[in-house]
Amino acid sequence: MVCDYAPRGRGAIVIGLLMTAHHAGGILSAYVAKWLIDPVGWRAAFWVCVLPLLFAPVLARFLPESLSFLVAKGRGDEARALADRYDVELPAAKSGKQGSADRWTNLVNLFRGGEWTQTLLYWLASFGGLLLVYGVATWLPTLMRAEGYELGSALSFVVVFNLGGIVGMLVAGRAADRFGAPRISAIWFALTAAGVSLLSVHMPMSVTMIVVFLTGVFLNSAQTMIYATVSIRSNAGNRATAVGWTSGMGRFGAVFGPWLGGQLLAAGNGDWGFTAFVLAGVSSMVFIGIAAVRGAKQTLKDGADQELVSAH
Repeated sequence: MVCDYAPRGRGAIVIGLLMTAHHAGGILSAYVAKWLIDPVGWRAAFWVCVLPLLFAPVLARFLPESLSFLVAKGRGDEARALADRYDVELPAAKSGKQGSADRWTNLVNLFRGGEWTQTLLYWLASFGGLLLVYGVATWLPTLMRAEGYELGSALSFVVVFNLGGIVGMLVAGRAADRFGAPRISAIWFALTAAGVSLLSVHMPMSVTMIVVFLTGVFLNSAQTMIYATVSIRSNAGNRATAVGWTSGMGRFGAVFGPWLGGQLLAAGNGDWGFTAFVLAGVSSMVFIGIAAVRGAKQTLKDGADQELVSAH
């Protein structure tokens, strides 16, 4: 939806700006933990998560419908009215029959020709990225306590980590619009792996805070730039399918990361938790890097084909 309404050439920065809210919530969650866990117990913190459900009617009332969805459903007049209201470009309509039968066709299209390698690379990168994001976000306080830091300091790391995430989204989005989202994502994953590796070393508090902040800058926005890459490089007809399945495959990593961290900590192998997360960052860097190279080659090929057609 965000990509539908983003100005041309500004898709990555707009998606990054949206995702800063995720990390604002992460900052708030650390304070909720500080306020509630000691006096009431950890279960009370989960009841706070019920509050955002109150905003669901507001979202349903005020969010505009996806332009791509309206066009795909043949509701062109509604789409044009929204495009005029928000001064954005209307997506091109797909040729052929429209409707719910296209949902499986859109999925199959992700694997047609040479697209299957790109699709799998995005899925694998997303798996490793969300393993890293949720593994670190879930176990950072515990891992830091295992390194000798007190609970208060460990929860402060969560705040600093998410502050880094907000900054990272804005920086990565701007850089991705200029240099390309897959390239920025790959570089960011490499820097994330370096940051997580450093966190396994007990350092002075001031240095540790800086490393936690920088790790937050790179980690959170690296994953978001995968979504930006898929969204920008997909056509309007199957963009939602491509982004949805990339995110969905990544969620297996979001489940596996916290589980893996818990198993390693329970076995007294907290240091291996850092190592596992470093390897996840390196693997995502490799997968998105290969996808970037293949995508660049495909773009050049498509350009050459178009010039050949124009010449004829």
